[in-house]
Amino acid sequence: MNNKRTSQFLKFLTQSVVAGLAGAFIVLYLLPGLLPGSSGQPDNNPAKTHSLVENKEGVVSYSEAVGAVAPAVVNVYATRIQRQAIHPLLQDPLFRRFFGRPGPNEKQDRNLGSGVIIDKRGYLLTNAHVINKADKILITLHDGRQSMAQIVGIDVETDLAVLQIELDNLPVAPVSDSNQTKVGDVALAIGNPYDFGQTVTQGIVSAMGRKRLGITTFENFIQTDADINPGNSGGALISATGKLIGINTAIISNSGGSQGIGFAIPTNLATDVMQQIIEYGHVVRGWLGVEAQIVPRDIADAMELDEGGILVVAVLSGGPAAEAGIIPGDIMTKISGRPLIDPQQAINMISQVEPETDIEIEILRGWEKEIVIAEVAQRPTPVQ
Repeated sequence: MNNKRTSQFLKFLTQSVVAGLAGAFIVLYLLPGLLPGSSGQPDNNPAKTHSLVENKEGVVSYSEAVGAVAPAVVNVYATRIQRQAIHPLLQDPLFRRFFGRPGPNEKQDRNLGSGVIIDKRGYLLTNAHVINKADKILITLHDGRQSMAQIVGIDVETDLAVLQIELDNLPVAPVSDSNQTKVGDVALAIGNPYDFGQTVTQGIVSAMGRKRLGITTFENFIQTDADINPGNSGGALISATGKLIGINTAIISNSGGSQGIGFAIPTNLATDVMQQIIEYGHVVRGWLGVEAQIVPRDIADAMELDEGGILVVAVLSGGPAAEAGIIPGDIMTKISGRPLIDPQQAINMISQVEPETDIEIEILRGWEKEIVIAEVAQRPTPVQ
């Protein structure tokens, strides 16, 4: 009898323990909100909290991006020697006896800028205005090495120059497709402002395709608010991923220092100019030999020029336009079927045509429409 009671007691105890464990499971698993610090919802993503912390911090350093390009950014020291005439009186022996020999008749002007190594053969890009009329150009690398540079070619119409140095194991900047650059992208400027040494400033891309600024003939600038100061010219504008997107060229400033508006030549334009200079010694551009202006509003209204056009005010004798029969007073309305809006657009269109190529030009002479054929020539190199 006692054994029977003992068996019943053990059975009851076992059932109670199982029921208690089941209740605890329901409380802990199905009702987690009852536990201290619980959100009340099941968390199926253990890494969720860590992910949110990372998002709040954002990018805390651009050191890897800078490290990818900075070794290829160089300091450029361009020296121009100016020889000054000595008055004949200073050459007189008697004058020298009493007043001594005249001082040196040479004066050195040094210009400061930056550059970017683009090719392991030693080719680097800088601004034309940095090395304009220089007699000697010294390049200092980020690692401390120095070399005299030779001028490969200059394109003043984009303010670009190609130099070459002869050193081994040269770092090369990785170049991106600047057409992929967007407004709002992080931008870092690397250069040698005020000869302080290599300096990095940070901002964003403020605008793309800036034109008609009067800085160069062919303009398609990247605008940035990354600080660009004297000495940054020719340096690198890079992306947050560590790729070259532009060559820093100009600033808008009333004080001479940065005011948050700087301009860089996009890499697509800069590398195209460089390749042509290396291959041909100059940039290949088409040319017609005309000077034009926007058609005055009253004339455009009288002639019902709904699609625009440009007014020819001068024609170079012997040039392609003169040979085609274009004269001052003609209104050019289309080139190869494309409407003309303003003179700068016309220059850009013609410059992209390969020399010795025939193009069709639609003109208005009086109220008569005519079609002329002109053979595009190589654009002359402007005087520096």
